Amino acid sequence: VGYTDFDLNPQGVKEIELIKRWRLEPKPQDLAKYKRGELVEPIKPIIFYIDPATPKKWIPYLKAGVDDWAKAFEKAGFKNAVMAKEAPSFKQDSTWSIDDARHSAIVYKPSEIANASGPSISDPRSGEIMESHINWFHNVQKLVHDWYMIQTAAVDTRARKMTFSDELMGDLIRFVSSHEVGHTLGLRHNYGSSSTVPTELLRDKKWVEANGHTPSIMDYARFNYVAQPEDKISPKGLYPRIGDYDKWAIEWGYKYFPETKNAEQEVPILNKMTIESAKNRRLWFGTETNPDDPHSQNEDLSDNAMKASTYGIKNLKVILTNLPEWTKEPADGYANLENMYGQLTTQFGRYMGHVAKNIGGIYENPKTVEQAGSVYERTPAATQKEAMTFLDTQLFKTPTWLLNKPILDNISQDGLEVVGRLQNTTINRILSTSTLTKLISAEALDGASAYKITDLFADLNGSIFSELKANQPIDVYRRNLQKLYVDKL
Repeated sequence: VGYTDFDLNPQGVKEIELIKRWRLEPKPQDLAKYKRGELVEPIKPIIFYIDPATPKKWIPYLKAGVDDWAKAFEKAGFKNAVMAKEAPSFKQDSTWSIDDARHSAIVYKPSEIANASGPSISDPRSGEIMESHINWFHNVQKLVHDWYMIQTAAVDTRARKMTFSDELMGDLIRFVSSHEVGHTLGLRHNYGSSSTVPTELLRDKKWVEANGHTPSIMDYARFNYVAQPEDKISPKGLYPRIGDYDKWAIEWGYKYFPETKNAEQEVPILNKMTIESAKNRRLWFGTETNPDDPHSQNEDLSDNAMKASTYGIKNLKVILTNLPEWTKEPADGYANLENMYGQLTTQFGRYMGHVAKNIGGIYENPKTVEQAGSVYERTPAATQKEAMTFLDTQLFKTPTWLLNKPILDNISQDGLEVVGRLQNTTINRILSTSTLTKLISAEALDGASAYKITDLFADLNGSIFSELKANQPIDVYRRNLQKLYVDKL
């Protein structure tokens, strides 16, 4: 949030930006303890009430998603700073209402919307959060079911069915609760967090179960799709959790500085914390609004999209083979199979998008003027070449494994159309005006070391028209790809 200040700059205006946060202050009698580094309770803790209309079996998981943040606030010096409570009954408090703006709540909405959201109301003059009513739509359960099944069923046997156990669904609801509560605490999406984790560590059972697959629950990293069946990784290494970045962000935003008298005096202290955080890559923040940085993407994992996506595709192949059995329910048709096949091809498409963003990519590393190094850096030519090789292998060479005849014979999807749609989306991205312009600019700036626009077209032509050099027949899938490519030129 923020405002325009007409006084600070005598020859113009200055845009003031403020973080959003709740007012957390030590009790006057505990100030000395706080200064000594002892944990103290705030004057007014952050309390979320659970909507009385919420199905009873999900209440413990929603509460846990809130309470999980308490540990993060200890980094800022507070204990019992955030908590969830069941709303009082009419008998307990006849004046209590979920619509009362004095109360924050997780509101259950019996809706077909497959989502959840964490809005809040804040004062634009100070950034102080006044209240929040988190929206928990009933059908978010379908969303997390489909994500978890498509991303982890190869490694978690519990995900191999259309109706999860209450325990598994509860764990997924807890994750959604924590993520949305994070927004109401003032945290933005951190799309770059997962890119700080080396790919192979996501397959290291001991490491990933101890650290999680992303340092931030505010990332759109969902679940660990890199883990392979032979890794024998437990759910602890598959679920997101409140991580290192989240704890640091809470400390940065909520630490109380009794020696300062106003926000301006806090700036140098916070700036020092920001500079120090750069020494730990796991504390890196990648915005959700950068269209150019391959480090900042949603639904992706690890520091190498090509490696992570290769592992992800291996798991998708396992899942696809078993999809007819895992989606089967008594006395039912094939709607489940069609939906989950669509989810699987969508996941495959995400992998293609993660890789394609490397082509013409520009890394962004936000810095203050006190920090050394450049803010912007073009993706190395070798990485872009690796991305093109991946796309040639996994997408432009027809992914025939997706053309599972027993599945396609029972659903209303056409294999040629499915493959063509996936290929067309990627070609459109690679040949967009934005991507081509960035490649031309990179060559102008970096010369021979750049991945040039001529390199791109040489790689595309060699991949998409490979049959011509080898004098091989061209099947219908490849002809369709070639037509899509030529139409785009």
